[in-house]
Amino acid sequence: MIRTQVQLTEEQLSLLRQLAAEEGVSVSELVRRGVSQLFQSRRSPGRTELWRRALQVAGKFHSGLPDLAERHDYYLAENLER
Repeated sequence: MIRTQVQLTEEQLSLLRQLAAEEGVSVSELVRRGVSQLFQSRRSPGRTELWRRALQVAGKFHSGLPDLAERHDYYLAENLER
């Protein structure tokens, strides 16, 4: 690992220390996790890509329900109750 310096506000450091104590890890570990999460979120597909993917699969599947378009809310609620 490479050592580096980061400047934090007093509040940020205090909150990091509290969280580190709760999770039983070091402040450094929390910072590494935060950096990893930042890069992971940037690799996630953007809104345009998600929209494109959704359009590719739209209409490719059949539910077998002839009234799905009219009663979609009913079927959704029915399945959420299970």
